[in-house]
Amino acid sequence: MTTETLTKAQRDDLRTIAAMIIPESAEYKVPGADDRAIQADILATLGRDTEPVRAALDHLARLAGKPFAELDTTKREAVVQEFRATGGNAAATLVRVVLQCYYRDDRVLRSLGHELRAPFPKGHALEQGDWALLDPVRARPATLRRAP
Repeated sequence: MTTETLTKAQRDDLRTIAAMIIPESAEYKVPGADDRAIQADILATLGRDTEPVRAALDHLARLAGKPFAELDTTKREAVVQEFRATGGNAAATLVRVVLQCYYRDDRVLRSLGHELRAPFPKGHALEQGDWALLDPVRARPATLRRAP
């Protein structure tokens, strides 16, 4: 993927909304999701998520009445509230893309105390949680048909 995947206005809006999703933290010494390297990773790895992300950014711009990045902070907050309520799957895809690229950045992994390596083959140990939290899901009737 190249930067031509999104228009300049869409890239500016992506950078702006990404900074709102995950702002920079001086306390933890991590960049925001609007960081140049993280944004480059997002653009390079959009792949099958390109169309939903474009749709989300276009919806965001429609709600703003102009490019989202051109709004002042107060207006951005109001537009984001409406975007959360009306963005649907495209908005969820946009947020997921931002999060996945952010949390694979070396600086972020270091701040979380993770080794800078692939999770396999060594794997990562996970603390056991409360398995009873899954009881409501297990109690639901089956929604998928069984394979023969």
